[in-house]
Amino acid sequence: MSVFLSPLFSGSSGNAILAGSEKTKVLIDAGVSCRRIEQALLSVGENIRDVRAILITHEHTDHIAGVSVTSRKYNIPVYMTEATLAACEDRIELRSRLVRVIPKSDFYIDDLLIEPFPLPHDAADPVGYCVSSGARKIAVATDLGHFPKSVEYKLHDCDLVLLESNHDVQMLINGRYPQVLKQRIKSRNGHLSNDDAGDAAVKLVSAGVTSILLGHLSAENNSERLAFRTVTDALISCGITPGRDLSLGLAFRDRVTGVFHVR
Repeated sequence: MSVFLSPLFSGSSGNAILAGSEKTKVLIDAGVSCRRIEQALLSVGENIRDVRAILITHEHTDHIAGVSVTSRKYNIPVYMTEATLAACEDRIELRSRLVRVIPKSDFYIDDLLIEPFPLPHDAADPVGYCVSSGARKIAVATDLGHFPKSVEYKLHDCDLVLLESNHDVQMLINGRYPQVLKQRIKSRNGHLSNDDAGDAAVKLVSAGVTSILLGHLSAENNSERLAFRTVTDALISCGITPGRDLSLGLAFRDRVTGVFHVR
């Protein structure tokens, strides 16, 4: 059995990740319009009518902006925690299509095992998701302010991880964001910096993860080149060579990245 992950959009302007198996597809977040999701799926040879569920990580707009229209138009059930629903129910409309998620309580959608796990982020009840079929597993771990042992251990047996590499610390400090926003991003409930992502990548590869995609890059305080270089340097400094010891790539912020299969 195999699984795949396809980042359609990964950034503060909107997030939507397709994941699943040959039989079952799910969306992780719907933070862009339904039309953009439809078009992005078609560009990777998928049809939105085949999506079996939308799994919401947390209530921030860049993760839920398109969920109401997408769910209603195609009658797709939406999975989220009780606290996440309470934090956004005035902004979304789901009616009977809601399925409640309990962090650390695994469940199945057809042949997919879904494992929601808590993340340290400034939201009501943020979670990441592991998605597996048979022995193969992928995970989405973005929007977290630090990389606790609980998350590290949860990702140890994954083949492919979409890992946040949100900002370069100096670009953030010297940038035009207001101070309160800078502090929120840098906090332990904010977002992982490139340096943080490098440290996390070393731990994951040392535990056996073989593929990492860096995602949720800031348009204002990061660049694809800088994120990739920083994490690559961190790996090399620990004797880990990208291209030999792991596959390291980037999930684009504003466009489809591609489809990554784990067989």
